[in-house]
Amino acid sequence: MDISFTVTLPVDVDSVPFIRGLCRQALEHLKVERPVVEETTLALTEACANVVRHAGDHAGYEVSVAIDDTVCRITVIDDGSGFDRDEAAARSSLTAAGLDGDGGAGLRLMQALVDSLDFRRDPDGRHRVSLEKRLSRPALRLLDRG
Repeated sequence: MDISFTVTLPVDVDSVPFIRGLCRQALEHLKVERPVVEETTLALTEACANVVRHAGDHAGYEVSVAIDDTVCRITVIDDGSGFDRDEAAARSSLTAAGLDGDGGAGLRLMQALVDSLDFRRDPDGRHRVSLEKRLSRPALRLLDRG
């Protein structure tokens, strides 16, 4: 069974636990292993929190979730000012080395939690963060052995 949905959310802190809960329920309904559910929803939380923290005064943002038998694909789209990924990565490296106390931890966290992470600026000027997480389901593995 596949599940997919797209939600348009207001840019406010209450939207983050709401979308995290929707994604969690979908993954749990499909009987995805708990550690994978936790990692996926934490990465989604960070992506959405970044929109709320950095997008500024915008009407909303969009989250799309598509889950099939092997992967969960999440896309977060906003029309905020975005960020320079190279600059964030440089700040992240400095922070890891103890040389700078500013930024980058969320980017490292998302990279550690998912199998694929991509940042793009769409032709219409909106910013797109795409996350992919491979799934494992205990029931599927048991069927493969039998």
